[in-house]
Amino acid sequence: MPIQKVLVVDDSKTELMVLSDLLGKNGYTVRTAENAEEAFRRLSEEKPDLILMDVVMPGQNGFQLTRAIARDPQYSSIPIVMCTSKNQETDRVWGMRQGARDYVTKPVDAEELSSKIKALG
Repeated sequence: MPIQKVLVVDDSKTELMVLSDLLGKNGYTVRTAENAEEAFRRLSEEKPDLILMDVVMPGQNGFQLTRAIARDPQYSSIPIVMCTSKNQETDRVWGMRQGARDYVTKPVDAEELSSKIKALG
């Protein structure tokens, strides 16, 4: 099933705007959340086809939120791509161990993100 609806979770309004614009120009329907609580609210309203997840956020971080979503039977089928400034190999490995399907670093390369999304779809 091709990916059409994307939930972007990031505490930075700038990043939300940049990613929403990038995804929107590529034909995706985008919803956003600024923290874990808002992300779960968005999930319950409409199940996305993909989640782009920041790591560094106040409260529950992206690793914790990814783990919670990946372990929830209601949402575990939704692929999660970590989208973060944390660029160490250990961060990537840890993100994948929490349930992420892929990992991209900021600033996001539009072509790289697009190809990763297509590969998941």
